[in-house]
Amino acid sequence: MKAWSVERPGPIERGPLVLGERPDPKPEANEILVQVTYCGVCRTDLHLAEGDLVPHRSSTVPGHEVVGVVVARGAATNRFEVGRRVGIAWLRHTCGVCRFCRRGDENLCLTPRFTGWDADGGFAELTTVDEAFAYALPDGFDDASAGPLLCSGIIGYRALQRAELPEGGRLGIYGFGASAHLVAQMALARDAEVHVFTRAPEARRLALELGATAAGDSDAEPDVPLDSAILFAPVGHLVPVAMRALDRGGTLAIAGIHLSDIPAMNYDAELFQERQMRSVTANTRADGEALLALAESVPLRPTVTTYGFERVDEALRDVAADRLTGAAVVSVGGS
Repeated sequence: MKAWSVERPGPIERGPLVLGERPDPKPEANEILVQVTYCGVCRTDLHLAEGDLVPHRSSTVPGHEVVGVVVARGAATNRFEVGRRVGIAWLRHTCGVCRFCRRGDENLCLTPRFTGWDADGGFAELTTVDEAFAYALPDGFDDASAGPLLCSGIIGYRALQRAELPEGGRLGIYGFGASAHLVAQMALARDAEVHVFTRAPEARRLALELGATAAGDSDAEPDVPLDSAILFAPVGHLVPVAMRALDRGGTLAIAGIHLSDIPAMNYDAELFQERQMRSVTANTRADGEALLALAESVPLRPTVTTYGFERVDEALRDVAADRLTGAAVVSVGGS
């Protein structure tokens, strides 16, 4: 099969991803083999390609917003028939026995495995996954639109929960890419007032088209204090900016897996009055199921730019340069 793999982690302009041939994967007893139709492009894929996230194995295939069709099954599988459309997300294994798994926080598992980091992902014609970590996808989304739901949507959903947005409250969103434009729709469906802060003019236009109350530059001050905020941009100096924008008792959720250093903060201006700051770590399978149900009921409408399979590296360069509005998806075997 054809696949893109990270051979030399480094700046995306230097070509860390290489397209080549590799043997078709074979499913283990508990796995399904999936023929990939589309795979979303996430900023985490960029962090993996550039080495911001230390490689867990060599020559790994990135891509963890995978949509495809089951073409073979392991001997112990029973959830999905051959021919069934499924989704594969970032979280692909948890131990089930550590104290975090036992209390229901499998996103904090001590020995997790992730698609495209610990095992090959979806920038390939075929991939495998434990069927317990695969998702049935809503019928209302075609393959291209379903892809971004599987990380951008799921992580955005968890970030919104972590931000504790009150019903009808004011939400600030810092950075407005694939995940953020889905979160804005989730918040608007809850009658929230959405304020967007991003350096990209086209992203600001999309935010206003979706129904945001205001859209300004990434370090702009909102006209009103915010009840909650989510930081999607992996830029540490925006943390105190967002904290200053919060009202008393407000919460900032930091949604990225990677963040540049946070500068020193002023306690009185940026933390006092019970303002709080939280990170967001991966997701649980329950988060994924809840997001997919919500996506169908709202309904969410991903804005997507599609790239051919031969252009995966170009898609990641566009992500790095903030040239995208909404989400990027790669057509692997789709039409």
